[in-house]
Amino acid sequence: MAEKRESHLPEALNQFIAQYPQVWEAYNRLGEAATEAGPLDEKTRRLVKLAVAIGAGREGAVHAHVRQARQEGITPEELIHVGLLAITTIGWPGAFAAITWMSDLLQS
Repeated sequence: MAEKRESHLPEALNQFIAQYPQVWEAYNRLGEAATEAGPLDEKTRRLVKLAVAIGAGREGAVHAHVRQARQEGITPEELIHVGLLAITTIGWPGAFAAITWMSDLLQS
């Protein structure tokens, strides 16, 4: 069974979803289980996920979490603050790279 293509997702991901729908469904179920396992509110979860993506140096994940955060009403200032907080943990180069990735979306 092919999943419908989501316009907000990168084309490569849409292709993966179409080819491996059970894997995508299992991934989403895991995400839902992790979300339901703890007491963090939605905004905090989104900011934590952004921080993890920044720390892992995952540009695509940073972009995805910034897009989702903006849709959820999280301000650009709050998002950039996560990048600033990363400076002392992952260092200037990694944190600044993430800030530029966020800025790509926040300025458009």
